[in-house]
Amino acid sequence: MAKKSMVAREAKRQKLVNQYAAKRAALKDIINDQERPMEERFRASLKLAKLPRNSSATRLHNRCQLTGRPHAYYRKLKVSRIALRELGSHGQIPGLVKSSW
Repeated sequence: MAKKSMVAREAKRQKLVNQYAAKRAALKDIINDQERPMEERFRASLKLAKLPRNSSATRLHNRCQLTGRPHAYYRKLKVSRIALRELGSHGQIPGLVKSSW
């Protein structure tokens, strides 16, 4: 089980990303538009830099929905390898058969 503080921090980052997504996208459109004057693009880049760092989607890290584990994460199922094996052993994932020999 991951530390509760790390899971909470990741949830806080996700909230900030959702909150600022539209604003960041609008500023990036202005910055990348070559038709606009350089001063306007520069002002937009300064505004983008003033937004919270944690509002950037690249700062998010995938975590297991059940345990909060950050490593060995299966995107399709949103669980870690350990949780996947346990769920598969209990027959809770359709189509998954745990092999043993």
